[in-house]
Amino acid sequence: MTEKQLLALEREKERLESIKVYEREYASCGYVCGVDEVGRGPLAGPVVAGAVILPTDCNILHIKDSKKLSAKKREELYGIIMEEAVAVGLGYSSPERIDEINILQATYEAMREAISNLSVAPDILLNDAVVIPDISIRQIPIIKGDSKSISIGAASIVAKVTRDRLMTQYDEVFPDYGFASHKGYGTKAHMEALRMHGPTPIHRRTFIGNILT
Repeated sequence: MTEKQLLALEREKERLESIKVYEREYASCGYVCGVDEVGRGPLAGPVVAGAVILPTDCNILHIKDSKKLSAKKREELYGIIMEEAVAVGLGYSSPERIDEINILQATYEAMREAISNLSVAPDILLNDAVVIPDISIRQIPIIKGDSKSISIGAASIVAKVTRDRLMTQYDEVFPDYGFASHKGYGTKAHMEALRMHGPTPIHRRTFIGNILT
C-alpha cells in the first residue's frame, strides 16, 4: 500500500469514528437502529425504507449517505452490511399507496414496516430527520443523519440498493421509460417518455398531473 493510500485509509478510519458518536451515546439503551428512506422524489416506483441494527464493534469503512457513493460501492457495502448487521428490515409503500395517503404518510408507513420486519427488536431509533408517528420506541431525529450516523448511513445504503434493483427490474417490464438509468426520477428523458407513451402502473398519479396536462 502506498503512502497516499495509507493516509486515505487513516482519514477514513477517523471519519468512521466520527459517525459512530450517536451509536456510542445511546449504546447503553440496548439495540440501536438506524432508519432511513429513499424514493420520496421520483415520479414512479415505491418509496423504500431501511432499518439496520449494526453490531457495537462495527467497523465497516465508507458507510455514508448513499447518494454520495457510486452504484458499485453501494452494492459492495450492501453485501457487507447484510452479512455483518445484527438485523436488517425493509419496508415499501407502493405508488398507489403514495397517491392514496400522500408521500409523507406513505414514507412513515414504509419506515414502520421496515422496523417491524427486523428480526431483533430495537430499543432506540436513530432516524434521518423525522419522528415517525405511531411508534412506541424512543426516537432520535438527526438532521442529515445519513452522514452523521453509521446506522442511518447503513439503512440509507440498504434502502437505495433495494429500490435501484427494483427499478431496474421495472425497466425490463416497461422498456420505453428508462427506469434503469433514472430510477423513476423526473429527468428530461423520463418526462418525454411519459408524454409520448403515457403513465405506467408504477407512476405516481399525484406526481405527474402537471406533466401530462
